[in-house]
Amino acid sequence: MSGKIDKRDRAETFRHRLQEAMADRGMSQSALARRIGVDRSTVSQLLRGDGARLPNAQVVGECAAALGYSADWFLGLTDRRETTAEILASSLSLTKAPRALVDEQIFNWHQEAAGYKIRHVPAALPDVLKTRDMLEWEYAPHLGRSAEQAIGASEDRMAWMRQARSDYEIALPLCEVHSFLRGEGYYTGLSRELRQAQYELLLDVSAQFYPALRIYLFDARRLYSAPVTIFGPLLAAVYIGQSYMVFRDTERVQALTRHFDHLVREASITARQLPDHLRKIWREAG
Repeated sequence: MSGKIDKRDRAETFRHRLQEAMADRGMSQSALARRIGVDRSTVSQLLRGDGARLPNAQVVGECAAALGYSADWFLGLTDRRETTAEILASSLSLTKAPRALVDEQIFNWHQEAAGYKIRHVPAALPDVLKTRDMLEWEYAPHLGRSAEQAIGASEDRMAWMRQARSDYEIALPLCEVHSFLRGEGYYTGLSRELRQAQYELLLDVSAQFYPALRIYLFDARRLYSAPVTIFGPLLAAVYIGQSYMVFRDTERVQALTRHFDHLVREASITARQLPDHLRKIWREAG
């Protein structure tokens, strides 16, 4: 709901929703009065349609707690009918994060957020920007015989993501990109030939899809971020290893959005500077 509601309309909304909630729970006026600690006559007054008076915040809160609905719903501040427990369950959840490419859950979230900006801090180089050889090097040890099939399915999904109406902003630590280009750390053992093909793809994609795709590099010595993806205003998923910690409540999604936007504002390398920076580090890597 939006806009200012007249106090008479809000009082009427409260009465109707209180009646509806009591009917849903099969709770009588006497039972509700006992639960919220008032006289039965007080509950009768709450249910009568005479006047514009709303109960005080204490009574509204007690009714919400007794009947299992949010105070916002009773007051007409939201049309979402979930119980308090359901609101809590939907606002924060843990979802399994298999060691895979674009897994089913991530792909579903991308589809749900089609048309919204996607903000992404990956755990390593983002899968959506990797060559097939790079995917095989990284995932074949975990996928075994199914690697070829999984990579094929992943490529189809990544192609859909690239063609979606969403804008993508990706923020990466400088050290992650430098380690890859030099074949150090996580990327030790990755052949120069494979790294060169991946480097060339990064250059091509960052130019071809700009400005719909923007990649920023931030200095992890000054700023830190856990891997996180923010799907427009809908949800944010923080990667914690074997699970995603998923937030759907507006306050936390906005807080993580502000965190990401801070990474972008403080980025050492902007999306426009990225190609030249990649070329410079690649030359230095020899």
